[in-house]
Amino acid sequence: MRVAVDAVRVVVSRQDRDNMAAEGRRPAVGIALAAVVLSALLCAVPLRASAQELLSAGQPVPSRTRPIETFRIGAEDATFGKLTYLGGLELIAADRKVGGLSGMISLDGGNGFLAVTDNGHWVSGRIEQTADGKPSGITDLRFAPLLGANGKKLDKRWGHDTEALTLSGSGLYVTAETRNAIYHFPWPISTGKEKMIGEVALPQDIRDLPRNTGLEALAAGPEDSPLAGKLVAVAESAPSDLHDLSGFIIGPKGTERFSIRRHDRFDATDAAFLPGGDMVLMERRFTLRDLIGMRLRRFKGADIVPGAVLEGELLLEADFNSQIDNMEALGVHTNEKGETILTLVSDNNRSILQRTLFLRFRLEE
Repeated sequence: MRVAVDAVRVVVSRQDRDNMAAEGRRPAVGIALAAVVLSALLCAVPLRASAQELLSAGQPVPSRTRPIETFRIGAEDATFGKLTYLGGLELIAADRKVGGLSGMISLDGGNGFLAVTDNGHWVSGRIEQTADGKPSGITDLRFAPLLGANGKKLDKRWGHDTEALTLSGSGLYVTAETRNAIYHFPWPISTGKEKMIGEVALPQDIRDLPRNTGLEALAAGPEDSPLAGKLVAVAESAPSDLHDLSGFIIGPKGTERFSIRRHDRFDATDAAFLPGGDMVLMERRFTLRDLIGMRLRRFKGADIVPGAVLEGELLLEADFNSQIDNMEALGVHTNEKGETILTLVSDNNRSILQRTLFLRFRLEE
């Protein structure tokens, strides 16, 4: 097995530092960092873990789904530029803790997923699908709380506003928007009782991003690219369309910055890399002026470099005439035919007025 370990720096969690300070102890930085490196090596397992192997100690949740046969309301067309709509589902769960899905990764060839909610919970499930990738049901739905380095639930302290997750050779990375932090967890989350390894070291300008508009999108750089071993993060919003979205390339030698042009009051919600190395950014809009909107933009991986100002290629734009909601999570996988499949998931804010949607598109190259 080839072990691929990200060179992203990780530090002792802030919670542990505060506990040590209260007890009059100083953290043994060298020992702590060595432990983190060792943990990263141990976590560098194959990334093909099945959703059936996740959250075994989590809380099962009864659920049902409703099919979404067409993407455009009242229209039968399935082709939207380079994307073909395969089908979708509305997930209706018996526990509100399964709501608020804000980030996800596709697993097992699209047969499963792991998601994170905006109030500090893991959610996993199996996706029943046809041979072409059309989702037909969701089963084995489970949830469990994210645990800090001390084993306590994140939702018991400030810092549980978790918005995105990404998977790399050294584990899972999760953004916490309110704190503008990135948490490092082991992989796989087999039982749901795994503790946080630590936090990624971030510069002060990231920590100082405005609350609720801070780190929102997160993606691990592809192994076969200049971004290997790095994380790419995008801030949710900017003061206006005259201001660009802030992008960050976080690596072993520090953090470098780039920008993404902001248009039409859209905000960033999630990002994922395609098999060829390009990055897709999901954007969302919800205003009284525009009502609801969703957009996907594609950026060449080679263009994501320090100092770049990116425009990207528009893949998809949708409004209230389409089957969308508060679209926040994006997963990418490759099926047995070698086709690239995008899964788009909405955050229902645990409200009876909104929906949790799973929408599938095939990228036509």
